[in-house]
Amino acid sequence: MKSVFKTSLRVVGLFCLALSFQSFAQTVKVTPLGGIDGEFCPRDRALIFQDPNGTRVLYDPGQTVAGATDPRLGNIDIILVSHMHGDHVGNVHNKEPNSGSCDKPDMSVSATPNTSVVNIALAKKSKIITGSDMPIFFAAKLAANGGDPANSMLARFGGSVTVGGVRVATVTAMHSNGVDPDFIPGELGKSMKAVGILGDVGLATGYVVRFSNGLAVYLSGDTGITADQEFVVRNHYNAKLAVMNIGDGFTTGPAEASYVINDLVKPASVIPSHANEVGTVGGKVRPGSKTEAFIKATKVPVHIPLSGKTMEFNSAGVCTAGC
Repeated sequence: MKSVFKTSLRVVGLFCLALSFQSFAQTVKVTPLGGIDGEFCPRDRALIFQDPNGTRVLYDPGQTVAGATDPRLGNIDIILVSHMHGDHVGNVHNKEPNSGSCDKPDMSVSATPNTSVVNIALAKKSKIITGSDMPIFFAAKLAANGGDPANSMLARFGGSVTVGGVRVATVTAMHSNGVDPDFIPGELGKSMKAVGILGDVGLATGYVVRFSNGLAVYLSGDTGITADQEFVVRNHYNAKLAVMNIGDGFTTGPAEASYVINDLVKPASVIPSHANEVGTVGGKVRPGSKTEAFIKATKVPVHIPLSGKTMEFNSAGVCTAGC
């Protein structure tokens, strides 16, 4: 009888181990949608995360996603917006992928007053997840264009929402978040623009996204150094992959960003973003760049987001392919 019991325990143990290995082996795919294939360019912000279950998340489409008809998009289930600035929500965009050049991007198509975020959400029937008072703005835009305002979803600090098996929580990002009057139609927008007033939709946000394989990803948004990067992002959410803005001036610079990664978040891997410079030439990091400075100062593997090149990360935040 004891032998049968021990055998049963072994079988159960092996089954649990197999499930654990399967979860670890499943990967989240990350594809940058930048301005020029194979490069990391000044306006590059947009990333697509694909969960192992197929749910697809678009983060900050910005100005390098060629509108809702960009062939690289595919299905988009969730759009995450860190804040309302045009280079993140998309006030203008390129007419097609790879138009212009890395140092002189094409931004010839206007997305005002809707934003690229709204246009993509309407075309793809995506959920827009934001914090602060941004959901009210996006709900009104969806409704005004024949969409469903319920597709604009709220996740304020300390809370989370789950869509398609992907859990999204908002975290602190210290940055301005005014709405450009160009996004506000009619006389109100004109009057605000004339006197230099921006609309108020609350604070900017960062995100921690937990995928179905267990991987937690920190999306910094535009921010400086905050204590929450240690106490919330690392200690509570245990983020193992970070997307860290490094552009300086408007957000953390290379030195500050490397401190966030090395001493506060301490992920297994990091993807730099928002460099505001030509980060690569011919797919290689440009010598003397902020991108190079960040790599040299950072203690964990740094994976450059070359546009169109898909990277895969396991539940521990380790890149297993494409890096």
